[in-house]
Amino acid sequence: MTLTVWVDDWQMQCCGEDFAVGDVVSWTLLEAGPEDYADVVGGKRAAGIGFREEHHGREGERAATSVEVLSIDEVHCRYEIPAGATDRLHVPVRDTTVLVPVGRADGWARPRPDVSFAGYLVTVRRVTGLPEGAVA
Repeated sequence: MTLTVWVDDWQMQCCGEDFAVGDVVSWTLLEAGPEDYADVVGGKRAAGIGFREEHHGREGERAATSVEVLSIDEVHCRYEIPAGATDRLHVPVRDTTVLVPVGRADGWARPRPDVSFAGYLVTVRRVTGLPEGAVA
C-alpha cells in the first residue's frame, strides 16, 4: 500500500535530510487534511495526501515511521496577497500548480517562471521488518 506525504520546503531547508527515490527514510508522519493543501496542489491531488512529514514540535510524541521513497514531485504554485487583505500575507492561488518529477529532494528547487517552490508530494511505501540495527 502506498501513501502520499506532503513535505514542506521550509522544513527541508531548516533541518531536513536529503532523500531520493529508492531511499528508506525514517519520518514523523502526522495525518493531514486535504483542505490544508487544496489551494497549493488542487482539490483532486489534495484528497490523496494522507500525511505530512514533521520535524518540529512533536519530538517524542510520535514514533518515526520507516518508508521507502517511490516517487518525488516538486510542487510549485503562484502566491499573491488577496484583494482587500489588511496584512501582507501571501496565499497560494488555486489552479496554478506545477508539478516537477525529480529523483532527489534537498529542500531547494530550480526557479520556475511565475510560480514559487512550495514543497514536495512524495509517494512512499511503509517498510516493516528492517534488520536489527538497520538505520532508516
